[in-house]
Amino acid sequence: MIAKIVVCLAAGMGAGIGTGLAGLSAAAVISPMLITFLGFGAYEAVGIALASDVLASAVSAYTYGKHKNLDIRNGIVMLCAVLAFTMVGSYVASLLPNTTMGSFSVFMTLLLGIKFIVRPVMTTTNKQEEKSRRTRIIQSVLCGMVIGFICGFIGAGGGMMMLLMLTGVLGYELKTAVGTSVFVMAFTAFTGAASHFSISGSLPDIPALVLCVLFTFAGAQLAARFANKAPAKTLNRATGAVLTVLGLAMVGVKFL
Repeated sequence: MIAKIVVCLAAGMGAGIGTGLAGLSAAAVISPMLITFLGFGAYEAVGIALASDVLASAVSAYTYGKHKNLDIRNGIVMLCAVLAFTMVGSYVASLLPNTTMGSFSVFMTLLLGIKFIVRPVMTTTNKQEEKSRRTRIIQSVLCGMVIGFICGFIGAGGGMMMLLMLTGVLGYELKTAVGTSVFVMAFTAFTGAASHFSISGSLPDIPALVLCVLFTFAGAQLAARFANKAPAKTLNRATGAVLTVLGLAMVGVKFL
């Protein structure tokens, strides 16, 4: 039990900080650690990680919303596409062996972290406002389809892909991108967790679930408060550092 508490503490706090600071899916951290150190099956670990993401993403979205760094209108459009394809991805994941799930997110975390350090997002205006409503809807739906499938399929990568697309494809400034990302992730994580537990037909390890939820919530709350007060340059560096460290840690956990 002591080992479970320690692992869940490290995984939950790391996931929470990544969620509150960069909109990172908790499964990018929690899933590999539960699998590697506690011997969980990949499908159960992803379900616990997605469940941990719900409260952490919700409290982060609330914090970003208070500071007016959340685009709810366009976020809802993307959310609809993400929710539908999260369920599709979750179903496809249930048909595959455990070893097939999770490799993608390990390298995405590392590469995205390096990207924010080397080429930070320094725009202060939302380029979405320069586009027509039709263009915004089409782009949001297409991005949502890709993000949703990734989130449901491997339980990780959804948050990272969303951050990348919101800043790189849709033109959001960083804080609004993270705020919108965690808003959408709160719903996708709930849908993904419900789908995983429903398809598996059994409850997850309850102590591990409770510990991961609590620690992820605490880490996300602290990180979101810091992110909304930090200057853009500091936030880019902090986001890049967190993602790079988590990416290197996950490479070590998975391949060493």
